[in-house]
Amino acid sequence: MPVATATVRISAVPGLPLVRAGDDLAQIVGDALARNEPPADGDLLVVAQKIVSKAEGRMVRLADVRPDAEDSRLAEASCKDPAIAALIRAEAEELMRVRPGVIVVRHRLGPVLANAGIDASNVAPGEEGAVLLWPVDPDASARRLRVALEERFDVRLAVIVSDSLGRAWRLGTTGTAIGASGIRPLRDRRGETDLFGRELQATVIGLADEIAGAASLVMGEGAEGLPVALVRGATFERDEEAGIGAILRPLAEDLFR
Repeated sequence: MPVATATVRISAVPGLPLVRAGDDLAQIVGDALARNEPPADGDLLVVAQKIVSKAEGRMVRLADVRPDAEDSRLAEASCKDPAIAALIRAEAEELMRVRPGVIVVRHRLGPVLANAGIDASNVAPGEEGAVLLWPVDPDASARRLRVALEERFDVRLAVIVSDSLGRAWRLGTTGTAIGASGIRPLRDRRGETDLFGRELQATVIGLADEIAGAASLVMGEGAEGLPVALVRGATFERDEEAGIGAILRPLAEDLFR
């Protein structure tokens, strides 16, 4: 187990252009890193879900959606556009709660969140009337970006794809990992000892989420235009196989069902 460092530096990566469908995201991010601060061995990149989704063509025009009767009933119950309701249903494995203004779902990828992560913020001029869906496979998106940047800069990296999600029983959103590559997303400290030698029994740290939340402080949520952060000095275990599924609580352990 690596020893934790006392200092972590998180820097937003400036100078990224607006991303469009079909853009080579690794090329865009790599060029911005090369102009500012090339990554070093052991660095970690946090990349906003929005630019990943845009590059992968996950933008949908609402005018192209054809809601059915069930979508219309859901739209009426939630006070949402029927096209939005249709997209939420398509992205959801399970509709969990429906209230005016919000539909809480278990996403097809496993996370529980509002409105299936579908977002209309930071949609560029000319893209009005469109929304962004999550990447089809955020772990695979993180892996492709990691491999390409490792080859370009000849370093070993980790990549987290992040989105701003709400949390149960708390107001406000925080940066959350929805995809990862090159990092074990949980740090299991059970079996280690505390300051006084007592064995830790239940300490498992959601490390990928902690890093995503910290990176959101420099990436911003509005007009900052800083969708990538470089994290240096974070302590993590490298894992090229683990994805964000490792951080999802199994349904059998859901105490609220």
